[in-house]
Amino acid sequence: MNKIDLNGRSAVVTGGAQGFGRAITERFVASGAKVAIWDHDIAMAEQTAKQIGPAVTAVQVDVSDLAAVEKARDGTLAKLGKIDILINNAGIAGVNKTVWETDFDEWRKVLRINLDGPFICCKAVVPSMVKQNYGRIVNIASIAGKEGNPNAAHYSASKAGLIALTKSLGKELAGYEIAVNAVTPAAAKTAIFDQMTQQHIDFMLSKIPKGRFVLVEELAAMVAWLASEDCAFSTGAVFDISGGRATY
Repeated sequence: MNKIDLNGRSAVVTGGAQGFGRAITERFVASGAKVAIWDHDIAMAEQTAKQIGPAVTAVQVDVSDLAAVEKARDGTLAKLGKIDILINNAGIAGVNKTVWETDFDEWRKVLRINLDGPFICCKAVVPSMVKQNYGRIVNIASIAGKEGNPNAAHYSASKAGLIALTKSLGKELAGYEIAVNAVTPAAAKTAIFDQMTQQHIDFMLSKIPKGRFVLVEELAAMVAWLASEDCAFSTGAVFDISGGRATY
């Protein structure tokens, strides 16, 4: 593991109890940071925090609820003193159906978590970053946001929106020492696979030239650099980690 210096930094990782979020949390702690896991599943979040160690705090929050996020922010600031890093990772896959078969409520549920959630978290946390003139925001998007996966229009659209949000916010904060970037991973073998059909999983794998899914540790390594002081000039950018799938 290459050493990334996050000593003295305080981070928020949404959806940090498992999958990408847990791997990012572990990498951050190994790099010297303190982390607040924001997750709707408080039992799992507390278990994860206990397993990783005292540098991790578990906070129950619905990222699609502004009042809940503001409460989580205030509690995190009271506990950690500041928020230097925000990782918008919480997300759901939704049901695999064609556009015309997808229920509107299912569409809204995926957009609410995957796109409204990061917007709300940024809205809540950015003012404190501006005040301290420092921050790193990394949005976990997806290769689906670039290419659009069939039978996953809601997920693809939410991730495309997250890419655009990244670019807009990056421009708005360019005058501060705050970098806002996104990553577009291929799928990883995490609990989110439980929401997908085997046919959809096989389709995603068939599109990856590397012939395998991304490892959560590989994504965490990229995110750790994007969350560090070394990432000082890249902002509003999209970093691909798709095993060669991305064509742009």
